[in-house]
Amino acid sequence: MPASLTLVGAGKMGGALLKGWLDGGLDPDTTTVVDPQIGPDIAALCQERGIALNPSQPPIAEVMVLAIKPQGLEAAAPKLAPLVGRDTLVLSILAGKTLANLAERLPGTRAFVRTMPNLPASIGRGATGAVASAAVTPEQRRAADALLACSGLVEWVDDEALIDVVTAVSGSGPAYAFLLAEALADAGAKAGLPPEMAARLGRATVAGAGALLDASPIEAGQLRRDVTSPGGTTAAALAVLMREGGVPDLLTEAVEAARRRAGELAG
Repeated sequence: MPASLTLVGAGKMGGALLKGWLDGGLDPDTTTVVDPQIGPDIAALCQERGIALNPSQPPIAEVMVLAIKPQGLEAAAPKLAPLVGRDTLVLSILAGKTLANLAERLPGTRAFVRTMPNLPASIGRGATGAVASAAVTPEQRRAADALLACSGLVEWVDDEALIDVVTAVSGSGPAYAFLLAEALADAGAKAGLPPEMAARLGRATVAGAGALLDASPIEAGQLRRDVTSPGGTTAAALAVLMREGGVPDLLTEAVEAARRRAGELAG
């Protein structure tokens, strides 16, 4: 864990990350939170743990984490620039904001890590992609990895353009899984199940399949084949889902749409 950290933005994702870091050993005495619209839960956490909240002169920390909304970077940058020192590592979870965007707005350092976590990071089951600027030292990269690993899987890429793909696959991916649970529930209700029962079954099925996938060393395609008996009910359903224009094609199209939008946000 870094010796000192400033978190800028403690909303749903920033607040969840903070809780994970504290559980992972981050020193609250050298942690600062900057968020003028802080929620009551994080405000209470800061008070309970002795974390500096919105001090008049925030310190220059070893690591600054940017967890504000991407569209807020332009307005926030002039206030944040004095909080960045030559040896500060800036770790950003701002979708679409490139390493060049960050370096232009926070010129006091050249050490930046751009990341894309996802919502399950809030329960320590996230999947995060990360890319480092050329100036990031091995020690800074280890500090960033330690912070990100508190939330789950961390995958580093060398090509920054791949962060937009990570955004489309795992950053937005939980919404795809939630949609599956929602669609299963709707389909079950249309087929005659009581709606509340269908919702419970759909939710438990998606959650259970995810837990099994996580616990098993078997790759996803093989697990699918293992539960698909030739000529059975699952095979009949998959014949519909996997036909031309079905789920695989739709997900490919969806990921490309999300990747394209992530690139647009950099503008």
